[in-house]
Order: sequence, then C-alpha cells, then structure tokens
Amino acid sequence: MGCSMGKTIISLILLLGPLGSAFAASSEDLQDAAPDTYTVVKGDTLWGISARFLKQPWRWPELWKMNQDQIRNPHLIYPGDVIVLDRSAREARLRLVQSGTVKLSPRVRVEPLAAQAVPSISPAAIAPFLSKPLVVGQDELASAPRIVATQESRVALGAGDIAYVEGLSKDRGAAWQIYRRGDALIDPDTNETLGYEAIYLGEARVRQFGEVSTIDIVNSTQEIYREDRLLPASKELPTFAYVPRAPQKSVKGRIISNYGSLQETGPMSIVALSKGSKDGLEVGHVLAIYRNQRAARYALRTSPLYGRSGLAGDDSPRAYYGEELTPRDGALYPQPRPISEDDLAKLPNERYGLIMVFRTFDRTAYGLVMEASRQVSLNDVVTNP
Repeated sequence: MGCSMGKTIISLILLLGPLGSAFAASSEDLQDAAPDTYTVVKGDTLWGISARFLKQPWRWPELWKMNQDQIRNPHLIYPGDVIVLDRSAREARLRLVQSGTVKLSPRVRVEPLAAQAVPSISPAAIAPFLSKPLVVGQDELASAPRIVATQESRVALGAGDIAYVEGLSKDRGAAWQIYRRGDALIDPDTNETLGYEAIYLGEARVRQFGEVSTIDIVNSTQEIYREDRLLPASKELPTFAYVPRAPQKSVKGRIISNYGSLQETGPMSIVALSKGSKDGLEVGHVLAIYRNQRAARYALRTSPLYGRSGLAGDDSPRAYYGEELTPRDGALYPQPRPISEDDLAKLPNERYGLIMVFRTFDRTAYGLVMEASRQVSLNDVVTNP
C-alpha cells in the first residue's frame, strides 16, 4: 500500500484471499433479515455493510480469526463488489465477488479502484479531529503565538476577518490553526487531571509576517477573540486505517467529555475517555457503553454550563444562575424519601451502546459513538464489549 489517503483507507474485510473466500456464521451471528446478496456502492462503510449481515458488525475480524498482520494489512472491498450470503450449507457462509475495475460510460475506459476503497467508518465524522491536537498540557498553549489585536478593535472575529498575531515564525509556514484551551479532562475515579481539551476555533493564513504578523481568518467554527492561540496546521494527510476489534486486555474507564461541552450526546458524536494508550487502548478498539447508575445526574445538571475555563484558558469559575423547581415542592406532590448514594450504588450498570476509538493519547483517547439506544452522558462507563 502507498501512503496516500486513498490507499490507506481500510474497508470491509469479508475475505482472506482475493476471490471466493468465505466466512462461516451461525444463525445466531446473522441478522434475521440479512439479504442473500448485496452490491457495494459508493458511500458505504465497513460498519454499515457488516450491520446488514451481522448482529454485531464490529466482530467480523474476530469471527474471521484475523491475526495482527492481517489487521495491519487487510484486503480491500470496493464499490461494485458483491457480497453473497450462501445459506445452502449447515452454516451460512459469506463470499465476496470482486469486480476489480469500474467501467465508466459513455467513454470506454477501465480505471483501478485503489482510491475508491470503502472506509471502515464515515471519514466525514472524524476527519476534522485527526489532524488537530484535541488534548494539550496545562501550559502547552501558553507559549504559542497569540492574537494581540483585531481589525477595527472588534470583540469577536470570524471567517473573512483580519487579526494581528505576536510570535509567528515564517519558517513554520503560512497555514495555521486557531485554538483555545478548554476544560481539564479529569478522571472521575482518581480525580487526576489527564490533560486539557484544545478547542478548535478555525483556520488562518498569514498575509504578512513581522514582529506582529497579519493573518486572514479563512474559516471559523465559533467566535475568535484576543488571546486565542495559533498552532501550525498539520501537513500530514489523515488515514482511516481502522479495523474494529475488542481490546486484548481488560479496559474500564469513563466518558469524561462530550465534544462541544455537551452534557449528553448521541450516535456519530465524539467523546473523550479516561483511558489512553498507556492503558492499552489502540485505534480501532471497540468499547461498550454502560449507564453509570452511581453518578449523581442532578449534580451534573446544576454544574456551570460552560465549564470553569475562561477565554484565555485560566481556571476562573463562571457564575451559574440556577432556577428553583418550585412546582414539585408544592403540596400537590408527596415528598418521597430522597435517593441516597447507597441507593445508587445498588443499581446495576446498563449497557446501551458502542464506541470505536479513532485517536489515542497517553492518558486519554477519543472515540466515535457508533450505536446508542439512549443519551450518552458524562461519567458513563466504557469497557470491553
């Protein structure tokens, strides 16, 4: 495989050889409404195709008994390939018929499919998060170039605006990304700070270098202010070489942040975990999500809505103005015995979803919520599926 993005995209592995290979599955493994054949089309993902046939789509590498070499260098599937479900034997078998080429019309031409391989999960869901830091140290952004002034002394900036930056170096290129240090990522089990979120704000391009450089803000995801920081844009192309599998060792952590500072989120959203590469997590690991019944939901809902970090990344608290829920304090409602921590500790955790890890750091990792039958909440437990 080459190093370009198209050649490094990993796709559905339903074969161990180029043609005619098969996978035996029991009726318990297959979906009740699994089709007899399916033709792969552009826009498909490994996870989506697998879900058409398997009740647990992430388990196909395990069921194929793939070894580590095959996981690192899997075969590819392309639009036009046909997956056949053969039910004639005692065990159902999946076979792949590869097209190998794509014929275009009206011109008579045959083109290779290397750049069209089907990805494991939707690149659009995670591509923006692959080339950005996401996690930084407490003082990592303190020494980065900073916005010291805005054109016409504007308070907030966005795409199309001009800003003035101190500390830019010409030898690091003209393309930069804008960040703000966000909340601390804290392990709720140990109360240890694992790092700080780096909030991505947008892209900028240097118009003129100098002691104070002039930049054009090319695009923005939210408002940009003075004291926001700049880091050089990554020149590496992201890859999507993900083979879903369970961790080889036992992992148990928590969801410590929902991207965008949300208290609850859902499928196809990004979450930060309290475990990282030092804990055995790798890109492609699939973890089950369990509702943590021991977490006090009321405490989360009455905490500061936007965390404790100020615009410059300090730890000054923001005021929270609560609203008293008076109707339920009235005489119309009986006053039941309050639920205690001991009561919560007796409740079992409930499994309700799956997360696939797509990026790891030493002490934390980021995953994409693939399935969830209820809201994904802070402090919920993630562990081996």
